[in-house]
Amino acid sequence: MASSSDASQHQDPLRRLESLVARLRDPDQGCPWDLEQTHQSLTPYVLEEAHEVADAIRHGDDEHLREELGDLLLQVVLHARIAGERSRFDLNDVARGISEKLIRRHPHVFAEAKASDSAAVRISWDAIKASERAEAKGSTNSASPLSDQLADKVRGQPALAGAMTISRKAAQAGFEWDAMDGVWDKVNEELEELRQAVASGDRAHAQEELGDVLFTLVNVARWCAISPEEGLAGTNQRFLDRFSRVETALGGDLRGHSIDELETLWQQAKQAIRQESEHQPG
Repeated sequence: MASSSDASQHQDPLRRLESLVARLRDPDQGCPWDLEQTHQSLTPYVLEEAHEVADAIRHGDDEHLREELGDLLLQVVLHARIAGERSRFDLNDVARGISEKLIRRHPHVFAEAKASDSAAVRISWDAIKASERAEAKGSTNSASPLSDQLADKVRGQPALAGAMTISRKAAQAGFEWDAMDGVWDKVNEELEELRQAVASGDRAHAQEELGDVLFTLVNVARWCAISPEEGLAGTNQRFLDRFSRVETALGGDLRGHSIDELETLWQQAKQAIRQESEHQPG
């Protein structure tokens, strides 16, 4: 007689994944760890897997991307399973909801509307989304509709992405500098306020001012049409590459070495990486 695991191998892959998750969550024969999980306890794993998907995309690693998308899909299935156990919704409801949303927000594909280019699609998408949000709230008479919209939009975003969203939308509404010089003036102003806050010893105030500096630098990125997230991710990777070489040069132990010695090794690592990059094909 074939085992349940043998039988599951002949299922549609997505349904097989659902079956495996159901088994993991089985009160009698499931996994103790999986049975303990809730939406709240799994939240860090959702974020971790999403960031790992982004990292695989950033590195152009298709095999890694396939694996990480699977890990992220597992999180979707797990959350749907947990909700289903409470009769809230299941994976079919999730798929049905996103399908209906795609149809609703693409009237130029699934209905008679017209959209000549991607800019027109974006305008239509935002208008439909705003209408959906207003309908869900039951009112369109807010005194600050854009602020309400942005508060909803950035609620689940990482802070850096949220800052870019707020900056871009506020600029589109007319809350914008006349020229790039104004942005640089604001950066210098916020940096000086951060210096003063740090000098005062008031950590709460310093944290606020640090946030102001970062938000203003996001505006710099917007004006230059560059991604602050990609920029910071690249810096993280470059730091790790250089730091690894410094560690290697010192046998894995940085203790007992002066900052001047470490800086010299850092610059050597930086130069070596640059030269290697210049000699790579393509």
